[in-house]
Order: sequence, then C-alpha cells, then structure tokens
Amino acid sequence: MEIRELTEQMHRFVQSKGWYADTSTRPQTLKNLAISLTLEACEVLEQFQWQEQPLDHTLLAEELADVFLYLLQIASLAEIDLEKVTLEKLEKNYQRKWK
Repeated sequence: MEIRELTEQMHRFVQSKGWYADTSTRPQTLKNLAISLTLEACEVLEQFQWQEQPLDHTLLAEELADVFLYLLQIASLAEIDLEKVTLEKLEKNYQRKWK
C-alpha cells in the first residue's frame, strides 16, 4: 500500500469518529496533532524505559503505528508530500558530514 492510500484510510477513520467536525471535542488542528504526535512518540520511549529492549513487541508496534498515523495526518493537512520530502531529506543527509 502506498502512503497516499494509507493517508486516505487515516482520513476516513478520523472522519468516521467525527473529529473533523467543527464541534469536535478533538479538534484536528496542526498544533493539536503535533502535540498528539509528541505524546505518542513518548509512548514509544516508554517501551524502553529502564531496559534496552521493549518488553512487549506488539505494544511497541502499536505505538509506532500511532506515531505514523499522526505523521501522515499532519503532513496531509499541512499539504506536505511526505514521500517527496522524505526522499529529498535522505538525499540531503547523504551529503552531510557528521563529526
């Protein structure tokens, strides 16, 4: 499945919950989504707290999926072609020199 298709499925899910409605108690603004992305990323970190490997691989996978879904939503609502900019960033990183 391509990023575009995943993004469409994510939008269908959010729409089905009514979260895009003006009256939603979970307004899907870029700021709110960025906060949610960060909170989900912290849940990924939590899987490693006090250990080198996650205790529950399935839970780690679910948290990573949450992060990915928020990332897709933010990019889509911000009109950013995530696939394009990711490839551009990889190319830029190939040129970088780290100390």
